[in-house]
Amino acid sequence: MLTRRGLLLTSAGMAGATAAGAVGWRATPYAVRARLGLVPEPWVPDAPEGEVRTWSLRSTAMGGDIDVVTAVPAGYGDGAGLPVVVVLHGASASAAELPGFGLGRFVSAAVEAGAAPFVLVGTDDGPTGWTATAGSDPPALFREELPAWLGERGFGSPQALWGWSRGAYGGLRLVVEDPGWVRALALFSPALGDDDPVLGGLDGVRVPVGIWCGEEDQFVDSARALAAALPTPPEVATFAPGGHTRAFWNTHTLDAFGWLAGHLEDGTLRGAG
Repeated sequence: MLTRRGLLLTSAGMAGATAAGAVGWRATPYAVRARLGLVPEPWVPDAPEGEVRTWSLRSTAMGGDIDVVTAVPAGYGDGAGLPVVVVLHGASASAAELPGFGLGRFVSAAVEAGAAPFVLVGTDDGPTGWTATAGSDPPALFREELPAWLGERGFGSPQALWGWSRGAYGGLRLVVEDPGWVRALALFSPALGDDDPVLGGLDGVRVPVGIWCGEEDQFVDSARALAAALPTPPEVATFAPGGHTRAFWNTHTLDAFGWLAGHLEDGTLRGAG
């Protein structure tokens, strides 16, 4: 039964979400729902966080300053020389939220389990996600600006992509439009429409692909269609109980990191053809 206090809290949360939406595309409805206790608590491994930092990058491609988050596994100092896996967040998140998702603990736990070490790097997207629009060009950020920025700070170059929801869709689009840019692609619940034109343009995708999607996810049918349409079957195609939620994504993050790390060796990636 909803009490008056509960009603006031819910109304305040909805008002906050509406206000955030009025400010711009980086509203965080997931965070609002989590604070209200309306979503299950996602699992995060009990591992040391390593070095997690939030930076600011002046980006011509994105039309101003954006946040960049780096997560180095515990025991690897500042991550100098380690290869980079780029994180593409979903529509309801932002780079500023990434530390709160426990990414530092996940990458440390993956390395503790035997994965080759790598650095996670996440940035903000644009008003239409990870696709280019007027005044915002995430593909140009990734291909032209981010590698130089990372190199100046001693990191390796971006060599793999991992994204969820709209971020997974953006990662797929990046690889379709520039097949040689990265050499591994991990997709969680890609936000694909059933008749999305990208499904007809996959012939050039030759990189290893992994797909994870919940069986109750609204995008599960299009995720299955993507797996069937790839010119080379995905190396991983996991369809398991769960929905379009962080609880599902966190449950499978270590699997994805282990798979990605299987293509990493001494700062380079195996498996490219």
